[in-house]
Amino acid sequence: MQVIKVLLVDDQIILLDGLRAILETDERIKVIGGLTNGEEALAAIKSDIPDVVLMDIRMPGMDGVLCTKKIKETWPQIAVLMLTTFNDEEYIVDALKYGACGYLLKDIKGEKLIQAVKDAQQGDTILPSKIAALIANHITVKPKSNEEKIKAELSLSDREAELAVMLSQGFTNKQIATALFISEGTVKNYISSIYRKLGVEDRTMVAIKISKIIK
Repeated sequence: MQVIKVLLVDDQIILLDGLRAILETDERIKVIGGLTNGEEALAAIKSDIPDVVLMDIRMPGMDGVLCTKKIKETWPQIAVLMLTTFNDEEYIVDALKYGACGYLLKDIKGEKLIQAVKDAQQGDTILPSKIAALIANHITVKPKSNEEKIKAELSLSDREAELAVMLSQGFTNKQIATALFISEGTVKNYISSIYRKLGVEDRTMVAIKISKIIK
């Protein structure tokens, strides 16, 4: 039986204790530490690499967003799950761009928390419907004028323009599918169409073309 090593990071000690108590009811999960900020987390990971980091989004010192970025730059194999009580679109979008595999609300039930950790370790994206809706809103409503420019200049459909913006912001296929409530197969089809219309072969070139339009 494979044991999932989990590192907890949150500035509220009572929450750390509660998370540890819940997770360790499952024999497949081993909590290897409970830390209070990003700096402590990075130092701990150097000596004992976890499979999953369960981390608060807002903490004193280094917050969860910046810590996620640094973790994924050095240890891309680690799954980082963000914890939040805030419906903060900018933090959520930034953390996902930096490689977080998903978000959990702090009021999540124990059995769902355990399953989310197992799913994260398997490479799944975890986004509660409320947070997925926020991401979709952030992508599709706020930059609407940018999407209109992209559609006009690159001859893309509404959905293709929407996906092109997300591609340029670094979202993975799985994250796009979750945020827009479509399948990964559908995402791949749209991306193939975008590549064909733009005459490119990868996401970097899409990002370059998009940046020239919405700079």
